[in-house]
Amino acid sequence: MTKIRIRFTKHGAVRYIGHLDVMRYFQKTIRRAGINVSYSGGYSPHQIMTFAAPLGVGLESDGEYMDLGIEDEKPDLAMIKDSLNASSVPGIRILSVKKLPEDAGNAMASVYASSYEISFYDDKKDQCPDKDLMKELISRSQTLDTMIYHKETKKTSRDIDLKQFIYELYIKEDENDKPYICMTINSSSSDSIKPGFVMEYLCGLEDIKLPDNSLQITRLDMFTLGENGELISMDDIGSDE
Repeated sequence: MTKIRIRFTKHGAVRYIGHLDVMRYFQKTIRRAGINVSYSGGYSPHQIMTFAAPLGVGLESDGEYMDLGIEDEKPDLAMIKDSLNASSVPGIRILSVKKLPEDAGNAMASVYASSYEISFYDDKKDQCPDKDLMKELISRSQTLDTMIYHKETKKTSRDIDLKQFIYELYIKEDENDKPYICMTINSSSSDSIKPGFVMEYLCGLEDIKLPDNSLQITRLDMFTLGENGELISMDDIGSDE
């Protein structure tokens, strides 16, 4: 079995499709594309595929990853990419297909961090902090020793120090001067945080409560941790030949 890693986008209406449905979608798309996929053994064989950190419903992405086992020893990666794109739907596009080394960890276990780009939806931005205030809030947070965020779920309630899990946080503007909050944060299985946590904390510095569904969030990429502690894009693992 040969292992390949597929990077794909998730934009438009498909951002409302949950992770399990994305898995089912790719199972069908792989069959339509005629990919010689590997199957597990047993009474109920399934395609050998592993996804990286699932994307929250409603979020868009330029950096989703799936590892796939195929039977071809020397796969035609360009053909696999073209065949999947030809069988795909609007919003999901294959950006790259890489052949993984035999010792590569699977996509889910490899994820350490994710980068995001965040803006406010146009119909909510008048109720949200403007660019100058967001810059000031980010600058203020960077002078703090800790950033304690209180996380509550149906079963647990605890405080998290976001500071140790934020690796990059700044504002950029596009060619139309629209601001975007950019961040790279921990996405590992043990210490994962969400971009919404960071935004809630920043706005809380001025007692601002964001309106529901006000954040337009795009995941840009996912990273694994290198031997020297550096972040390496999961798209840089493997070969495209």
